[in-house]
Amino acid sequence: MELTNKSIDGGRAFDWGRTSEDYAKFRDIYPPVFYENIAALNLCVNGQSVLDLGTGTGVLPRNMYHYGARWIGIDISDKQIEQARLLSKGLNIDYRVTAAEKTDFPKGTFDVVTACQCFWYFDHEIMHKKLYDLLKSGGSILVLYMAWLPFEDEIAGASEELVLKYNPGWSGAGETVHHIEIPDNYKNGFELVHQDKYKLNLHFTRESWHGRMKACRGVGASLSENETEQWEQEHMEMLQRIAPCEFDVLHYAASVQLKRL
Repeated sequence: MELTNKSIDGGRAFDWGRTSEDYAKFRDIYPPVFYENIAALNLCVNGQSVLDLGTGTGVLPRNMYHYGARWIGIDISDKQIEQARLLSKGLNIDYRVTAAEKTDFPKGTFDVVTACQCFWYFDHEIMHKKLYDLLKSGGSILVLYMAWLPFEDEIAGASEELVLKYNPGWSGAGETVHHIEIPDNYKNGFELVHQDKYKLNLHFTRESWHGRMKACRGVGASLSENETEQWEQEHMEMLQRIAPCEFDVLHYAASVQLKRL
């Protein structure tokens, strides 16, 4: 399903379903500390009922399943959910195709609602009330994010410049370390109880970094097939010039926990 938002990529349409296979293969990259920090907040653990918004290929539910929560993952893309189900065989995770704004569960269903790499896509005039209703009293919204740092990492910076060559309006460029911003309307009914940000190095091969970049919104989810092929050829040639066979890329991760009053 194509999505458009004037504040994202200059309004250029994108569809995560176009890159679902690459997303499934190359974007399950969060390190153990990412999940350990979530569990340390006593979230997504020990029988808690968790709704994962914009679940994509189910990265968060799959990797936190062993902590003991009961998961439902939703995503607007049927192809993303198809990959999530394939990758979650043997796990009791309920995946559903639906937009976050149209999620329909009884009031007070969930202990935790998570949103990883997707919170800014939602209509928060709708989501604020919906999440308040979906959560139990004292329940939490957990917003998560991770990104490479193009101004501090040479390989990330070069790859990002090449994305911008093909997609100049891509608004995912230029990340620096900062706390996640939460819309002001969440001050009504919710309390900010935790926020964190930290740097981390992720290990890649040329192939896996190439796949990670292709599976970003600025390439696989939005470029035409011909543009994507040209970008892929140029990107791999660039990596062969500037990157060793294996290397680390500097990233940062951030989280925000809001508790329902």
